[in-house]
Amino acid sequence: MTAKEFIATLEVIALDYAGAIPKREIFALAKEFQQMPVTEVVKLLQNKSLDYRIGAVSILDWKARNKKTTADEKEKIYTAYMDCHQWIDDWGLVDRAAPYVVGGYLYDKDRKPLYDLAKSKNPMERRTAIVSTYFFIRKNEIEETFNIAEILINDPEHFVQTAVGSWIREAGKRDENRLKVFLDKYADSMPRVMLRFAIEKLDRQERDYYLGFG
Repeated sequence: MTAKEFIATLEVIALDYAGAIPKREIFALAKEFQQMPVTEVVKLLQNKSLDYRIGAVSILDWKARNKKTTADEKEKIYTAYMDCHQWIDDWGLVDRAAPYVVGGYLYDKDRKPLYDLAKSKNPMERRTAIVSTYFFIRKNEIEETFNIAEILINDPEHFVQTAVGSWIREAGKRDENRLKVFLDKYADSMPRVMLRFAIEKLDRQERDYYLGFG
């Protein structure tokens, strides 16, 4: 399986659609191509076409989720994502792959790379830092999410703000009291959109309470 074969197949699929190719079609094709060597996936990831890059991160995601993927291969997948982050320049690309490709790889390892990403000048790298913690949330480990969120609490970028709000909301589903402790500390200073995303699952009275901060 090669990048050229993926592109050729996707172009055939594109003939069935007058406009943009639905993402579900790209995701499905990526699943079929998940045995593609990482070196070939990188070629897709470095292409200017967003559809090809969606395909690339989707292949990395399918590889990372596959229980048959070896530890060595998971390291290659993770490295490809990190080394090519300049091409992962859209929030949808981050969200498609970061939880399993980055979070899944770092789950039983030193998580310092997440903190390095959180301090990056690149907003999509900062989004990767918080989105990757979704894997930990699924394992009922939520402190990493709140720690990264604390670093990003005053981030100026909209798509970082929405990610922080979304992911502390998800962590709050596991431990609502922990979310409230965080909000009690930061609700009056965090960006409004971040706050609104964070409190979505709280009851009406609590939402009104936190919206009244500041």
